[in-house]
Amino acid sequence: MTGNRIDALRRLYEGHSRRAHRFRYALLAFDLVTVIFVVATSFSRHGPLVEAIDAVFGLLILADFAARTVIAPRKGRFFLAPSTLADVAAIVSFLAPLAGEGLGFLRILRTLRLLHTYQMLKRLRTDFRFFRSHEEVIVAAANLLVFMFVMTGLVYATQYRSNPQIGNYADALYFTVTALTTTGFGDITLTGTTGRMISVAVMIFGVTLFLRLAQVLFRPAKVRHTCPTCGLKLHDPDAVHCKHCGTTLHIETEGSV
Repeated sequence: MTGNRIDALRRLYEGHSRRAHRFRYALLAFDLVTVIFVVATSFSRHGPLVEAIDAVFGLLILADFAARTVIAPRKGRFFLAPSTLADVAAIVSFLAPLAGEGLGFLRILRTLRLLHTYQMLKRLRTDFRFFRSHEEVIVAAANLLVFMFVMTGLVYATQYRSNPQIGNYADALYFTVTALTTTGFGDITLTGTTGRMISVAVMIFGVTLFLRLAQVLFRPAKVRHTCPTCGLKLHDPDAVHCKHCGTTLHIETEGSV
């Protein structure tokens, strides 16, 4: 690929033009459509039509992955990044015939990437006042939902053949939610050492994410503004001075509604 084409790709993925912003929003919309498709088709058998759509999604993700690889300044660091591993999992789950329905849950991992990229968060803050006001709540809720989907898929993939209590994704989701909330009705349990370890992971990490969501929901509202002296990022909406170092702040406000 020539240098001009690489520069053009880099401007699309990292630039600040209107075209670049539209392109990244299109990627975000594609991710959302992918998630909706994965959830909608997880409760039925995959016929030829679903397999064909799988292949289209897989090829599009592969093209996106190739473009990101080309523009990555540090290839080694890029391939070790969690977002890259999530992309590889998504590509495998869509394209590899051996992956099948049992590993289809890996496609949900694709939401982890664009949700946490700096460029996308920065653009969402700029474009949407609602996102600016509720960013931490939105991100915390998304983290919890993604965790639930991933663990539900993992439960299904490891249990549906050996555990008669896990017959479909709904059963797996029911178990994940009851384990995450530590309700544990006991009508569905996971078998084997692997199942017990998955149950432990759901309870520990799920409760942590749930508490994080509760924390950002119920703590006093803060605004994001980095103190130029000490670096404190969250302040009271009417703060004049940084509560850590006393530096005068100049927080931009949008006025009363």
